Amino acid sequence: MQTDDFILVNGHKHIFYNQEEVSEKEMLQRSEDYFNRCNKRRSVRDFSDKEIPIEVIENIVKSASTAPSGANKQPWTFCVVKSSEIKKKIRLAAEEEERKSYAERMSEEWLDDLKHIGTDANKPFLETAPYLIIVFKRPYEIDVEGKKHPNYYVNESVGLACGFLISAIHNAGLVTLTHTPSPMRFLEQILERPSNERAFLLLPVGYKAAKTYVPAIERKPLDEVMELY
Repeated sequence: MQTDDFILVNGHKHIFYNQEEVSEKEMLQRSEDYFNRCNKRRSVRDFSDKEIPIEVIENIVKSASTAPSGANKQPWTFCVVKSSEIKKKIRLAAEEEERKSYAERMSEEWLDDLKHIGTDANKPFLETAPYLIIVFKRPYEIDVEGKKHPNYYVNESVGLACGFLISAIHNAGLVTLTHTPSPMRFLEQILERPSNERAFLLLPVGYKAAKTYVPAIERKPLDEVMELY
């Protein structure tokens, strides 16, 4: 069966896709504008506690959920934490793991590579930021009968969604930081997540503090990150 609106492929409905086409001039301008906006993004560790409308966070999460995923399984859950009590629990647990990492788990080379960033085991932003978004990956789904069904390319899919998430946060005029305390199983326990979810990434989200400083670093130039064949 085929119409102007859809066709059937292997018995499944495929709808007509129409994307706006623009001139090369506008395409170049859009791509340059987007780069310039992205290039202003920085990882921020100093947050304001100023409130953010939950609708903004919802739109950010919806944007992240538009990311491509293996077989369209969308193997992710975005847990949004506003509760001060839960944020405090997360901070205490994260700092405990971070102290172990800085004291025992990280190599001297790793610690040396972090010196110019100025990080340590203290993570006050986990309580200061008005929201935390914890991204969980779902390696499999569990149906009502308890049977497991696999998801595909889970790490790749969730990684893509996190990229969309960070871009959406920046686009909204907010700041964030990719925080990955290792191991992160405490997040599953504190938030009482189901057995098929694993913590993937934690992002505090908010406005930057009034006086915010970031490391004076530079991004690699194009000729170091792109090869044209």
